[in-house]
Amino acid sequence: MVDAVGSVVISLDAELGWGFHDLEPLPTARVEAGRRGWETMLELCDEYEVPATWAVVGHLMLESCDGVHADHPAPEGWFDRERGAWRDREDLRYCPELVRAILEADADHELASHSFSHALFGRPETDREFAAAELERSVELAREWGLTVDSFIYPRNDVGHRDVLAEYGVGAYRGRSPTPDGIRGLLDSTVRARSMLVEPRVDEYGLVNVPASLFLFGFEGPARTVAESVWSDPMVVLARRGIDDAVDGDGVFHMWLHPNNLTRERDDERMRAILSYLARRRAETDLTVETMVDAARRAVALEGVDGTATGVDERTTANPHRRVAELGDGD
Repeated sequence: MVDAVGSVVISLDAELGWGFHDLEPLPTARVEAGRRGWETMLELCDEYEVPATWAVVGHLMLESCDGVHADHPAPEGWFDRERGAWRDREDLRYCPELVRAILEADADHELASHSFSHALFGRPETDREFAAAELERSVELAREWGLTVDSFIYPRNDVGHRDVLAEYGVGAYRGRSPTPDGIRGLLDSTVRARSMLVEPRVDEYGLVNVPASLFLFGFEGPARTVAESVWSDPMVVLARRGIDDAVDGDGVFHMWLHPNNLTRERDDERMRAILSYLARRRAETDLTVETMVDAARRAVALEGVDGTATGVDERTTANPHRRVAELGDGD
C-alpha cells in the first residue's frame, strides 16, 4: 500500500473544445459548458479547500494560434476543425486566463498535461512521432510558464506510448479504473461490494500509475433522472462510499471528471455534495486529500525507487520517479 493513511485524489481533464474536435456529431451542451464548468470547479475547490490535479490540453495555454501547426506530425485532417469551423471560436481553442486561474487559486492545485491537442495515445494512428511531438510541445509550453510536467492524463484514458512519457520526464499518469463506469458499475453486486481504493504502483517504464477509481459522471441521462426521483444521486452515494473506504483503509480513492461535465445546476450540486462531504470527513479524521504527484511521490518513497531505469529499448535513462520525488514537493 502507499501509506498507512488513506487519501483522496481528484483529477480533472480540462479540454474546452479540444476534447471533441475529432468527433461527429458534437455534444453541443458539453462543448459550450467547458468554461462555465472550469470556473465552477475552481470556485468549489477553493470553497472546500480541496487541491486537485488539473490536466490541461497544452494548446489552451497559447495566447493565439493560426491553426497551421506546420511542424506537427499529426495525421492529415487532425487540426481541420480548428482551421475551419472553429476558426472564429477562440473561446474553444485557448484560454490562458483559465490556466492562470488554476495557478492562482487558493487551493494548491497541480497543473498536469492532457497532451497538446488531445491526441489519443493508444490508437494505431498515433505513432511514436505523433506522441513525442505532443509531449515535446506540452513540456515546452510548461517551461515557458515556469512549470514542469510531473503528471499526465491520457485523453479518453487511452493509454499508450508510456516510454515517451518517461523520455520526456513525466513521472506519473492516471491508469484505467478497475471499476466499470456507468450503469454496470452501479448494478453489478460484485462491483458494489468491492473497495474502490487503488494502489499507485511503479510500472515497467519507471512511471507511477495512479489508477482512477470512479468517473463522477458515468451515470447520466434518463437513468440518472429516474434514480434521483426515487432515491438520491447515485454518483454522490458512490463517491461518499469511496471517501469512507479511504478513511477506513490505506489506499487511494481517485475520482475524476471533466469541467465540461458540469452542464447544469444539478451537476454543480453533485460536485458540491461530494466536496462538502470530503471536507467534512477530512476534518473528522486523518484523511488526506492530495494531488496525483503527491500520491506518486509517496509510492516512490515506499517502493524505494531511485537511480536509473532500463527502458524497453535497453537504453538506460534517468529514472522519472526520482524526478517526481525531487520536483513534486512544492519547491
